[in-house]
Amino acid sequence: MSTPVVVDTVRGMREALASERAAGRTVALTPTLGALHEGHLAHVVRAAELADVRVVSIFVNPTQFTVPEDLERYPRTLDSDVAQLAARGVDYVFAPSVEEMYPSGPTETKVTAGKVGTMYEGASRPGHFDAVLTVVAKLLNIVQPDVATFGQKDAQQLFLVRRMVADLNLNVRVEAIETVREADGLALSSRNRFLGPKERHAARVLSAALEAAASASDGGIDAALAAAQGALMGENLVALDYLKIVHPKTFVPVDDGYSGPAIAIVAAQLGDTRLIDNQSLYLG
Repeated sequence: MSTPVVVDTVRGMREALASERAAGRTVALTPTLGALHEGHLAHVVRAAELADVRVVSIFVNPTQFTVPEDLERYPRTLDSDVAQLAARGVDYVFAPSVEEMYPSGPTETKVTAGKVGTMYEGASRPGHFDAVLTVVAKLLNIVQPDVATFGQKDAQQLFLVRRMVADLNLNVRVEAIETVREADGLALSSRNRFLGPKERHAARVLSAALEAAASASDGGIDAALAAAQGALMGENLVALDYLKIVHPKTFVPVDDGYSGPAIAIVAAQLGDTRLIDNQSLYLG
């Protein structure tokens, strides 16, 4: 087991990867906020199949947090994260400071996420996706990977990153990594650690609702939504924010009578913790 090289400057990261490319090696990037779990580690396992050199960025990006308290309590576990990545043979960890990424404060130049960026998560967290796309664009420009991995669990983010890459002709391939779940179906998330025992038990209903929607999807959108809503009923600790079925190519809600592939998305608040999840389905 070799310890990853931890780089904390833009210049250092670029110089290290210039040497790798000069030797003919390809590069994969996995952007993270740290507090790594098995869901993140699935990315680095897949990245080993996609490229010669693996880079994991660990940066708690302050501009994407719309509530200061969320930023303050987000776990910072760099030593533990590096140890986990070492066990998987990751080559580099890019762990810049806020000052390194934003030397003059938040950038005046921003990537805008458009209308979809103001919906769902964007409606509850105004400006969130503009900040996410801006920092992702910075990371892609710094690392210049051949491939970058993003999780299917954050389906709206994945859609917006893919669209940004296409719209701006960025020379990188986006690889989606399937959601990793606990045995009871709960999607892994760094935020799960904030759930109390009762909230953790209640959180199972989110994946159960998505499974119910998928099981009823042959009956169309109304049947799928009704099944999901039925699964959510009675769980008083879950405050539903949204439950929608969207088209995978536009991420806007599908019309009544639509038949074809779709994605059911859900978000809810459990105490002070916000959880999101999604599942692909086919509407009959």
